[in-house]
Amino acid sequence: MTNRVLLVDDDAAVREALGQTLELADLRPVTAGSFVAAKDHITAEFDGVIVSDIRMPGRDGFHLLDYAHQQDPNLPVILLTGEGDIPMAVKGMTSGAFDFLEKPCAPSDLLAVVEKALKTRALVLENRRLKAQLTTGDAAARLLYGQSQQAEALRSRVRAVAGTSAEVLITGEPGTGTSKVAEVIHLLSGAAQRPFQKLAAASQTPENLAGAFEKAKGGTLFLDEVAALPPAAQFAALQLLEDNPGARVIAGTYRDLEAETREGRFNPDLYYKLDVMRVRIPSLRERTEDIPVLFRHYVQIACEQAALPQPEITPDVIARLMAQDWPGNARALMNAAMRFAMGLGEAERQEELGLNEQLAQVERSLLVEALRRAGGNATEAARALKLPRKTFYDKLARHGLRAEEYR
Repeated sequence: MTNRVLLVDDDAAVREALGQTLELADLRPVTAGSFVAAKDHITAEFDGVIVSDIRMPGRDGFHLLDYAHQQDPNLPVILLTGEGDIPMAVKGMTSGAFDFLEKPCAPSDLLAVVEKALKTRALVLENRRLKAQLTTGDAAARLLYGQSQQAEALRSRVRAVAGTSAEVLITGEPGTGTSKVAEVIHLLSGAAQRPFQKLAAASQTPENLAGAFEKAKGGTLFLDEVAALPPAAQFAALQLLEDNPGARVIAGTYRDLEAETREGRFNPDLYYKLDVMRVRIPSLRERTEDIPVLFRHYVQIACEQAALPQPEITPDVIARLMAQDWPGNARALMNAAMRFAMGLGEAERQEELGLNEQLAQVERSLLVEALRRAGGNATEAARALKLPRKTFYDKLARHGLRAEEYR
């Protein structure tokens, strides 16, 4: 959360006193004695909030409020009013002020209002950042969310695969989003303007497949959970791929298709035909640092779809989310976000974790963050965590982590 506060008051003693109150609360005040002095700090990109006296020589606090909202209508402005000056306070609120405080105000009252305004500002800026991501960059940047190295590696792999015309096998646990990755590959390919056909493999017959191949001609055919394709449809798919090329085939599965083939449940020729290029989607357990940004994104979408105000996502909520295993991956996180947006309780765990499990999740997150900050340098990461190298490597092994994955 941002911690900057623009403090505007023509009384130097008041500025100093309020500034000290803010500093003691680990906030970063920037002080100004007039509208003119404050003006240059007020932009649409300002990541803090404004606290301003109303009565000032020249342009007063209302002028400052108007100017701030010309730059950004969502910029929180807290107005300070003189004792008993209720009409001015009412005018401030009707003019769009975030809140008002009567001078002299108790430090606790000032901090409570400022911290609330800062949380609101942080939420607005985060929502804007997410919306910008949806409208800028290529399909991988817009549709495959995450800031972790695993997320970036996935985007890079998808871009590389999309640049070929080869068949693709996408693997990942249930809920990781194989169909979305398939769609992104299609959108990044030279066939982006051609059809994208998605089929549930389990319900396909040879006749259905033939029709789908024809409809997808020149485009992409995605077989969702290809391991469930019935035997007759497996043979038909192989024949269509060999005798009637024209649609690129992308297959997705959460099963071990190689094992399915070895045990006689999947046609080996079809397996080798599909497994030309492979994309593996990491689970949420492998990219826990992406959980907060994904959850905020899903909450924002749910609130917009239902025309609901966006609830505050507190650090406690994030901590509970980070402590979960998420066997249902992004789909389960999306469901939790929808419940949270609807006010059906916070993002509760699907299963209560014991203390040992919670501590293990926290330890893994700390190890991942240390490796990320150190650029995959295990020595630096161990030093940052004040751990002996052997202990550090033992912990990496216990959590299935490898330092080189974070370089």
